[in-house]
Amino acid sequence: ANETTDPMPLEELCILENVEVYRNQTEVKMSQIVLPCHANHCGQLSAGQLLKWMDSTACLSAERHAGCSCITASVDDIHFETTIGVGQVVNITAKVNRAFTSSMEVGILVSCEDLFSDRQWKVCHAFATFVARRTEAGKVQLKQVIPRTQEEQMEHSLAAERRRMRLIHAEIITDLLSSCSAQTVSEGLDYRDAVPAERTRVESVELVLPPHANHQVSTFGGQIMAWMENVATISASRLCNAHTTLRTIDMFHFRGPSHIGDRLVLKAIVNNAFKESMEVGVCAEAYQGGEPLRHINTAFMTFEVLDNDRKPRTLPRIRPEPVDGKRRFQEAIARKKIRLDRKYIISCKQSEVPLSVPWDPSNQMYLSYNNVSALKMLAARTNWVLTSEKNKVSLYTLEENQMLCFKVETHVAVAAEQVFLLLSDLGRRKEWDHHYQECEMITEAHEDDTIYRVVTPSVTKGGKVQDFILLASRRRPCDSGDPYLIALRSVTLPACPPYEDYNRGEVLCAGFSIWEVDRSYTKISYYNQATPGVLPYISTDIAGLSSSFYCTFSSCSTFLEENKGSLALLPTSVL
Repeated sequence: ANETTDPMPLEELCILENVEVYRNQTEVKMSQIVLPCHANHCGQLSAGQLLKWMDSTACLSAERHAGCSCITASVDDIHFETTIGVGQVVNITAKVNRAFTSSMEVGILVSCEDLFSDRQWKVCHAFATFVARRTEAGKVQLKQVIPRTQEEQMEHSLAAERRRMRLIHAEIITDLLSSCSAQTVSEGLDYRDAVPAERTRVESVELVLPPHANHQVSTFGGQIMAWMENVATISASRLCNAHTTLRTIDMFHFRGPSHIGDRLVLKAIVNNAFKESMEVGVCAEAYQGGEPLRHINTAFMTFEVLDNDRKPRTLPRIRPEPVDGKRRFQEAIARKKIRLDRKYIISCKQSEVPLSVPWDPSNQMYLSYNNVSALKMLAARTNWVLTSEKNKVSLYTLEENQMLCFKVETHVAVAAEQVFLLLSDLGRRKEWDHHYQECEMITEAHEDDTIYRVVTPSVTKGGKVQDFILLASRRRPCDSGDPYLIALRSVTLPACPPYEDYNRGEVLCAGFSIWEVDRSYTKISYYNQATPGVLPYISTDIAGLSSSFYCTFSSCSTFLEENKGSLALLPTSVL
């Protein structure tokens, strides 16, 4: 493992990095060659061993930033794209994306290197949350991470959104699973030739020894994950009598610590088998002496069985146990849908996500995340080109990946929070934006997420007017240096199909970034990725043939200044 404790001399860094002198102070790199002792029976790196290396690297990065001992609090979803063979090199890079009060998000990138062909490829990308341990002086107050590059600025901004998703993840999953578990597994299913779930049950105990613990005598989070992966692999292999490959680990939290001398009881069982994948539930509990079991962690892992061509094989069906087994069987179906929604909406590159994604309660959280993240990534771009400017209203453009984006920027003598509250209500946008002929609220999905139907003028003379179904996601600043955000994107709703007399337009990414300059002065930036439904409204401005953008945002400034006093008259519940 390569973990450097002292800053590298500038001259040496220039030689090694081809004059690229900047390096993130929290960045830690580890390189390991995969030996037979690290591999499973197939000659591939054990996923448990990889998890240990990932946890160690991320912990060193967190401790470099915190200046004190840190413990693993949670790990987001991990999707393993490829396996790693004996003789290949694992390269792991970890760095702190953002620090909060006493916790921080660490980004982990794992790649594989073939020394003989000089090829490198990505294995997985993960995010872990670490908490700084209390010192004798009391609770640690972490220093803020200052992003230096465009990539760091983007990850710093997105980290706040990922943290928000983590905090509400358990609540939303619980609600979805509760509604799902109310349904019963069909008694008419044919279980002939199905494998009894009981056959896949595994229970194993591990004694925590000094080599399993970190320098704080607490069991390594990565070691616990490795033990859990081991029993899960045994359980999965019992279902199909074949070697299995771990594909995903769902987001999980460590519920409590484990220490040297603990006995860790690890239990696993296959919850459900789908056509080409299976879900295994794993639980870790700890005890010492005669004390009761302490719940340490619960995780859900997805496995596949690959054939000789590395393609997933069809799996045998499983017969769930009565009562709890049927509940787990049904909940696994719900988690599979949630998993697909996460992968489809969150993991895809922004260019791969379709313009309009179907909205329903099960993917509400992920659509909201995608909506705000897309706006943050657009705002983090640094290569905007000033196209025109009039009376302190500026129009910028950016052409990237065959897509044209534009940004309109202005300042108003109104407090940032008042600007945020006024612009958040899309129902009032027609008071200053002539493109908004009508705007009706369809549903309030969440206190921060509302779905609207917006009607805009026809883009051609005598043509049909356009309408949009928009998800508006609002975010207040996470820290004092963050902006207020109002993100907009198209969604589809079964209750609002396209109407015959309207052209249904679509918005991929749009919204406002609202920055506080001082207590009564605010910078407003409006962003839009110009889809075919939006481009006609702005094309003459971009071409320099008109300045309607100036008129629109001058009206916006007037609207904000005239209505800033009205907010003081509203009840607190409305604000």
